This record gives sequence, C-alpha cells and structure tokens, in this order.
Amino acid sequence: MAPLKNKNPWVETPLIESTPLSKAAGWLVYPKASITHQKTSKNLTPNKNSRIFLKLDNLQLSGSFKARGIGYLMQSALSASPNPSTVHFFSSSGGNAGLAAVHSAVKLERPCTVVVPLTTKPMMQEKMRAAGASNVLQHGASWQEADDYLQNVVIKTAIKRGEDCVYVPPFDHPDIWKGHSSLIDEISDQLSQLTGEDNTAPDVLACSVGGGGLFNGIMEGVSRHSWHNTKILAVETKGADSLAESVRQKSHITLPAITSQATTLGAKKVSARTFELAMQNSEQVKTVVLSDEEAMMGAWRLAEDERLLVELSCSVTVSLCYGDRLEKALQRPVSKDDRVVIIVCGGSNVTIDMVSQWKKDSANVDAEPDELEQP
Repeated sequence: MAPLKNKNPWVETPLIESTPLSKAAGWLVYPKASITHQKTSKNLTPNKNSRIFLKLDNLQLSGSFKARGIGYLMQSALSASPNPSTVHFFSSSGGNAGLAAVHSAVKLERPCTVVVPLTTKPMMQEKMRAAGASNVLQHGASWQEADDYLQNVVIKTAIKRGEDCVYVPPFDHPDIWKGHSSLIDEISDQLSQLTGEDNTAPDVLACSVGGGGLFNGIMEGVSRHSWHNTKILAVETKGADSLAESVRQKSHITLPAITSQATTLGAKKVSARTFELAMQNSEQVKTVVLSDEEAMMGAWRLAEDERLLVELSCSVTVSLCYGDRLEKALQRPVSKDDRVVIIVCGGSNVTIDMVSQWKKDSANVDAEPDELEQP
C-alpha cells in the first residue's frame, strides 16, 4: 500500500512572536498592587526583553501535539498492513492521546477503541465519542492499569474475532517520536521566515514532559538540524516530575504516585529513551520543576494575553515567561538577543470555568515568586 501522504492526521501549525510574553519575560508583576515593576537587576539591562515565540500545536484538530506522533504511527501502521481494510486501532490514554488516536483513525477511515482509567473525566470521554471513537471503555485507577487491560483483555478478544489489531501507545514508540520531530522541521522554516535569517536556531526551546514522547521527538529533530547550541528546558510540575527526579538521582526511577493536578503529565516513569537522552545531553538539557499554582498562573495569563485556552500540562511551560522564571531556569540573565520558542502543546481537558478557578487559586503566585526547583 502506498504511503498515505494525502491523509496526514496532523497539520502544520503557526509559530508566532508574542509581544505580551516577550515583555513579561523581562518584567516582574505584582498583581496585589495592580502595577508592573521593571527588573533592576545589575545583570539585566532595562527593556532588553527576549523574543518569545509560541509554537501553537494546540491548534491541531485533536487539540494537542499528540496528533503528530500518534497520527504518524497510525499512518505508518496502516501503510504497512497487508489488509488495511481490516485494521482496528486500540489506544490507552488518560485523555489527549486517546483523542488524538480517534481523530487520526477518522482521518484514516478506520475504527478506534480507547481504554481510559477511572480518573478520566466524563468531558474527555464525551469528546472522544463525539470525535468518532468506535468505543470508549473505562478500567483501572491509573493509565498503566488501563493499558494492561487494553493489551491483555480488549485486544486479545478482538484478535479472536479476527480483527487486525494495531496497538497505539500514548508516548513510548520510535514512530511517535519521529512524528513529533516534525515540530522542529516546521520551527526551523518558520523561525527563519520571522527573523529574515537563514538556518535560524532558537537559543532556548521549552517543552512540557509527561511520559517523554514530545521531548524525544524534539531531541530527534534538534539533532537532525544540528541545533547543538540550543538550550532545551524540559518542564514538569511538582508531583509529576519523574524526569527531573530521575536526572537528580541519576537513575531511571518510578514516582510512588502522581500528586500534581496536571494529570496529563502523570507518567510515574518516563520512557527509557527520555532518561537516556536527558543524561547523554546533560549540558544541553535542563530539567525545570514548577508548582501547580505556577502552572495555573500560566494558564490564565496565557488566556488573557494571547486568548489561548490550554491545560495545566501545557501552561506550566508558558509560565516560564512570567516573573523571573526564565532567568532562573537558564541561570543567567535574558536579553533582547535571546530567541525563545515555547511549545504550546495544548490539551483538551480545560474549560473557561476551570481557568477562572485557577486564576483564583494562583492569585498570590507573582506576589511572592517561588524558587524554581533544580535537580
């Protein structure tokens, strides 16, 4: 079967330069006083704000970057199948990966069954059904339990029915990483167009880390484009910081539990490849851990500054632009020469009411900025 290039389940997304976030990255905000104070650090020249670029992968049809990697894996599997008309995709997910799998399956004109854990909210289940899922099942207290049930019960039952079953993991597969690496191809072209310079590489690239699929794809793309001088900020929330803890302990550890509200970052253990890449590229990669409250602040400020609605798992990375978090993460002053790309990975488990509540819950975050936790 010929490659299904005319049926890509993902789209090219815009890269925009954000004036509000560029200014915020060089200024301190005190909401209690309702005024803005410019930094006076002796190491930072006033008004020398970095240039913040947002890669808007929240604009994928499924609402998140997951469409790239999962879509590529499913497209490749269908192209390689000797009987594509009998293929049935099966995904395990806490939400966004399953939604991406459903959208991709619809694009590829094949059925898709998703198993989600009991923690997945009814809103996300309904979004999967509305997008065209052939079935959405709930099982287990965690994604791992849902995944075990999918592979050991659901898929085995389907095989007995004679179906050509394709298992779609949420993050841990080379084809998924390859699909996500297309982000870097797009950023390379788009950043050159925005800056008017050829072969422009960002000075800093920041992404959220859950299981590590996005991070793995970014590192694959960065290597392909020889962006050796680009600093990679791998951002997690406290309580879902399995990569940072692994790097700190220099061991591929499993968290005892996920305690962060950013549940879609909730992989108790990152993929082996994620840990390997972080350790092998320790000079280029820096892990950063922020609080749930800081992620909440990033969500409501992004909504007000750029009219974008994203999950906490995405907004935690955006929150680097506010206060002096970017400077602390880089452990150096930011300047007007810094080109910083933030991956707005998106997520569909968010509503206006949720963001409104997050604003209330994080009202004091910038009044007394928390120190970044470094491994």
